[in-house]
Amino acid sequence: MTIVIAGGGLSALRSAEDLRRRGYADRIVVIGAEQEPPYNRPPLSKELLWGGATAADLAFGVSEGSDDIEWLLGRSVAAADLTARNVVLDDGEMIGFDGLVAATGVTSRRLDIPGPTRGRIGLRTLAEAESVRAALVPGARIVCLGAGFIGCEVARTARALGCEVDVVALDPVPLAIPLGPVAGAELRRRHEAAGIRFHLGRTVAETVGDECIEGVVLSDGTRLPADLLLETVGSVPNTSWLHGNGADLQNGVLTDEWLRVDGRPGIVAVGDVARFANPLFDAPALRIEHWQTAIDTAAFATATLMHDLGLSTDAPAPVSIMPWFWSDQGDLRLTSYGMLGLADETEIVEGELDGECAIAYRRDGEVVGYLLIGMKQKGARYKRQLGKERAALRAAAV
Repeated sequence: MTIVIAGGGLSALRSAEDLRRRGYADRIVVIGAEQEPPYNRPPLSKELLWGGATAADLAFGVSEGSDDIEWLLGRSVAAADLTARNVVLDDGEMIGFDGLVAATGVTSRRLDIPGPTRGRIGLRTLAEAESVRAALVPGARIVCLGAGFIGCEVARTARALGCEVDVVALDPVPLAIPLGPVAGAELRRRHEAAGIRFHLGRTVAETVGDECIEGVVLSDGTRLPADLLLETVGSVPNTSWLHGNGADLQNGVLTDEWLRVDGRPGIVAVGDVARFANPLFDAPALRIEHWQTAIDTAAFATATLMHDLGLSTDAPAPVSIMPWFWSDQGDLRLTSYGMLGLADETEIVEGELDGECAIAYRRDGEVVGYLLIGMKQKGARYKRQLGKERAALRAAAV
């Protein structure tokens, strides 16, 4: 029996380890596009850039009992036939499977911007992070296109390293989509106090320079000098290899409540590429690009696989998770629990907005998440509180 795991990141690693932990003893093949074994990605925009970690520090170790997993690194799955149960790699090799885990994650969204491209980069891989780190020297002029988590994290790191930093985004405030206008405006205030310049409601229309980028022109005609243009404008799910199988691939791989793809037994999706409903928050099918979600979905999906392959008599549980994430932006730590994007209102429930505080995010009066600005020591309490509140609401609805 063979289980193929398409993808080489955290969710792929945890899926392989969970299968071994559950007693699966046959062949596991993990196919990863990068040359490196699975590594921790959040530090790419933080510790790796400011020198608090090296590439070696980011590597995940493989747990005991999983050292016989086959790793095909520097290769990728080009196509799959879910009916015939095989995948074709980018070099033409075909591998048949009994079970399949789609863990191909996402790539950085890149915009069609005319002008020179040398000095223009995304930040999704270790190789990209090392290139960015080399550019962050005192006096360097950095333009971050995008005011999401990665853009803001790199902006604060670059500023701390002595760079001149401009952030360009179409959004009205930084982190507008995940955090909303109140928290976003406060983060802008804090980042501007650190010397970061924001150009909001605009985008980069073109890059200028000879062979290398020397500057950018914004959509309103403003010109900014730039030695590096960091493009952090979202992500694109890696699903092209699944085309032609009838699966719903709009914004990721749609799964059922057991993380099966198109309802097919023995074929599941996990991590950033999976789009699934989360009943704990009465949420529609969404992708959740969080570090913890990669681990949690792997646990649910491998239980489904073991059942579908006849290797476990335990009925798999429908996926239901507590999303959470953290973001270090300079000396500022943000921690979120729940699904903030579902909210239609916010309220500061502890502390002050310009200091440390906890913000409740509500939908129709019911809490769907908490954001902590600072208050690191109180995170576990708010996580437990949200879990209890959502469980009670779910029980009352049944």
